[in-house]
Amino acid sequence: MSTVIEMQGLRKEFTVRVRAGRLRRAKRTVAAVDGVDLAVPRGELLGYIGPNGAGKSTTLKMLTGILTPTAGTVRVCGLVPVPQRTRLARRIGVVFGQRSLLWWDLPLRDSFDLLRHIYRVPAAGHAARLRRCRSLLELDGLLDTPVRQLSLGQRMRGEITAALLHGPEVLFLDEPTIGLDVVSKQAVRGFLAELGAAGETTVVLTTHDLNDIEKLCRRLVVIDNGRVVHDGSLAQLHQRYGSTRQVVVDLDEPPAEPVTVPGARLVSTGSDGRRLTYALAGAEAGELVARLAGAGALRDLTVLEPAIEDVVTRLYTDR
Repeated sequence: MSTVIEMQGLRKEFTVRVRAGRLRRAKRTVAAVDGVDLAVPRGELLGYIGPNGAGKSTTLKMLTGILTPTAGTVRVCGLVPVPQRTRLARRIGVVFGQRSLLWWDLPLRDSFDLLRHIYRVPAAGHAARLRRCRSLLELDGLLDTPVRQLSLGQRMRGEITAALLHGPEVLFLDEPTIGLDVVSKQAVRGFLAELGAAGETTVVLTTHDLNDIEKLCRRLVVIDNGRVVHDGSLAQLHQRYGSTRQVVVDLDEPPAEPVTVPGARLVSTGSDGRRLTYALAGAEAGELVARLAGAGALRDLTVLEPAIEDVVTRLYTDR
């Protein structure tokens, strides 16, 4: 697969003034992004996360040509973002927090039509992409509503549509589900999942909502203090920090003898001895359940996946 985003030794420094006495201020250089190396193949849906101040937004601003890197190289769609910003703008889509692509007093339909002329998109291609977004994001009932009258969730669906109407090769999303209700989140996630499955558009998703990452992204990049501290799958992150699945079993009667399976550790036993909780570290849930079923009648069974919030919090704390 061809590489659509490439960063090598990417660095961005800012000069800040700090107090150096009762009346004096001294200049200090701070590296917001500190030597990031990253390659993103075409069609990937990448999760890019980190705590506040880690360098996520600064990285995206360099990728989109808003900020000039202090050092290192960056290419998006084969272009250098800052000097080739105009050409790059036609090949990427961006949804950045409070920055809107829509006109506040115009209906959605008119905003979409204006964007077609701004990007000089052929009418047929624009209509086909709009038809797809209208269907997947349920926009038909909103097209004649002024943007100022839309709820946050409705406006975010409009923003994502606006960013895709010119057929970008890369879509940058910064907190696309922040503040949305459950229904709106589900609609946006479903749309992004289908977009990622199609493999036509590379998506870079930055978010603090780790449920978005868990449901959408196969590859996860974690940045902290300007440096990449993890680049791999969510499963690899769990493995690295020792996260395990748990099996909670309720039996009709306590087992006559302890039930043991290699790779499964008994974590706790209920006060009446009938609820057993096991942590799986290499064992398969099916093998453990079969052994427990042989020891007594099963009343209930629950398999608990490790929480992504816990493992990411542990990563930040260790750093």
